[in-house]
Amino acid sequence: MKSINGLHHVTAVAGDPQQNLDFYRNVLGQRFVKRTVNFDAPDTYHFYFGDEVGSPGSILTFFAWPSMRRGVHGNGETNAVAYHVPAGSIKFWQRHLQENGIRLNPLEKRFDDDVLSFSDPDGMRVELVESAQAASVRHWKNGPIPQSHALQGFHSVTLWVEDILPTAELLTTHMGFTAAGQEGQRYRFISDPGSSGRIVDLVRRPGERRAGFGVGSIHHIAFRVPDDEKQLDYQKSIREAGFGVTEVMDRNYFHSIYFREQNGILFEIATDAPGFAIDESVDTLGETLKLPEWFEPNRAAIEQALLPISLKAIEKISV
Repeated sequence: MKSINGLHHVTAVAGDPQQNLDFYRNVLGQRFVKRTVNFDAPDTYHFYFGDEVGSPGSILTFFAWPSMRRGVHGNGETNAVAYHVPAGSIKFWQRHLQENGIRLNPLEKRFDDDVLSFSDPDGMRVELVESAQAASVRHWKNGPIPQSHALQGFHSVTLWVEDILPTAELLTTHMGFTAAGQEGQRYRFISDPGSSGRIVDLVRRPGERRAGFGVGSIHHIAFRVPDDEKQLDYQKSIREAGFGVTEVMDRNYFHSIYFREQNGILFEIATDAPGFAIDESVDTLGETLKLPEWFEPNRAAIEQALLPISLKAIEKISV
């Protein structure tokens, strides 16, 4: 089977929705491309951040659960999400993040790339990777970060696992990934070379504690397919491999199927279409609360249950 087209999106859990919005939009410079609700729990926001148009492979999303406890990092979770940044950008990001009160981890070298890591305000691990292999994304020209340093879509995700063998088998045999190297206990797998987020790293941590889900945890990772037909092909083949795959779910902006890999990490396969401009123009993405048609009759009650948020003024960063 043809390989997965890299990552479609990554979904995590935030605490305070305004803090989450301010950090990813005004500090990291990602466009707020959609404000909606969790389709399975509509009293909760679902925020989407990405490039100017919300291209697959650039989309980081959050459920905002202010009353949930802080998560505990451990095995059986996606531990980090990494973005591409242009060559020569690490020093810019070190300065910019420190000026915004973000505590940085020491710069590290990974598979010959420089990697800058830190935790977002809720404790989720984010990494910036200088790499020459970034896929094309649409720079948000009205955002705070100049194009010469702006995030360029996903580079990779890192999964912490007890045993890499079953997950490696799933990736290579059933999802079209290729084993691409090892550094210590980190094993790298690569899909379609022309896509954003084409790298999945498995870190083997035998005997370490299991993750505890909560604020700052990554809920699931979604892989990208071009259309419904290809999604159904994967649904069939992964079911035949013994995984409990859901029926197709309509997420309004894409269609989704879900299953858990053998270490317990939730995977999704999502379609590119129809995209985020089906219910508002590209110029006004994220400015108002959008609900699927089946929730519209309950709009007043849904809006009343959500905490108020605001889009703060963008301060352009000079180089």
